[in-house]
Amino acid sequence: MSVEQGGQMSQDNSAATALAPVSLALADEDQARADVYALLARLLLAPPDAALLSALGQAEPITATGEFALEDAWLALTQASSVMDAGFVAAEFSALFESIGNPLINPNGSFYLAGHLNDGPLAALRQDLLRLGLARAPGVSDFEDHLGALCETMRVLIGGGKGIARRPLAVQKTFFETHIRPWYAACLADIDKQEAANFYRVVARVADAFLSIEAQAFAVLDAQDPIAA
Repeated sequence: MSVEQGGQMSQDNSAATALAPVSLALADEDQARADVYALLARLLLAPPDAALLSALGQAEPITATGEFALEDAWLALTQASSVMDAGFVAAEFSALFESIGNPLINPNGSFYLAGHLNDGPLAALRQDLLRLGLARAPGVSDFEDHLGALCETMRVLIGGGKGIARRPLAVQKTFFETHIRPWYAACLADIDKQEAANFYRVVARVADAFLSIEAQAFAVLDAQDPIAA
């Protein structure tokens, strides 16, 4: 599934890499990974509109050999999307993630890793983004360590973008293991257990199943090449 993105990340021309953009088509597996990251970014950064809910409600099942958690979570998402009202989902999103003061859920790495927003983990992330030639797009209010923004960054690392080169698997692995793996499960578990979560409980389970597959796949790379790890 391809999802239109508003674009959380843009190329930082002051720190653009010297790598030429990759023009070859993505392998099917990488395209699928990029598409799931794009969808998670879209759902975590803003509530879905009626068109996206309709598309999800008609989406084909995911077949992931041996990955029953993802298959089951995806089926639940398509079923929920087919009956959910966009206004209801928007109200749920607001109740969970938007609030004057402290929202029910702060899906930011600094909050989970340091206990505060805009803390050391965000500063470290911004340094890594600078080295990758990436920066928060103009007009975007969410911090770069928002889980949705990190999913968008992974999408860009896998598939590239306008004027942005794709990055090798080793770079994707380092970014994921540094900035996503240490805290994503705790964040998604917090969404899952919130009484206010209905549609977003299902989204959290899809995200957790998919990111767990990513974590396992990157761990296999360590086992295959312990020196690189």
